[in-house]
Amino acid sequence: MQDENRTLPAALAAAHAEGFSADHDGHDFEPYDEFMWSDETGQWWQSWTGNPTAGAAPFRVFGQDGSGGLAAFWLRVPDAPIETQPIVFLGSEGELHLIASNLGDYLWLLANGVGPIETVDGIHRTTTPIPALTAIAQLCTGDRHRPVATVIDAARAEVHALISLVDTTAR
Repeated sequence: MQDENRTLPAALAAAHAEGFSADHDGHDFEPYDEFMWSDETGQWWQSWTGNPTAGAAPFRVFGQDGSGGLAAFWLRVPDAPIETQPIVFLGSEGELHLIASNLGDYLWLLANGVGPIETVDGIHRTTTPIPALTAIAQLCTGDRHRPVATVIDAARAEVHALISLVDTTAR
């Protein structure tokens, strides 16, 4: 295995360390301590798309749900900082969703008490802000508050580009 930097962005690691990952409205999520190996992600990408020549996966995976679906940064813009890249969910049954437009928006979901996988099926409960996660989101973004609906709407605006990526890669 080649030597690669698998270190998560500090704000992401800090947010995951706060323990938000408990069951949220029936959606479990297991954050990783570091990114999945790129080779492993590439093998998964080839299998998931059904294309053995799919090439390197344009994702840095940082967690999974109980069914094996993966949460990842989508490296949409080459050489852009990872914190500015969209965060996606690629489900074990082919589900494809944008969770957040960037790390800052993802942190605001967590700060508002929303686990990352909840955005996939919809949030069916009253959310409660989490002060420790709010502090992390504010430190990362400089924003005083970012509502869940605003974060979700911004992510949905980018979903067609993700679908196009998968459609052109899949066999």
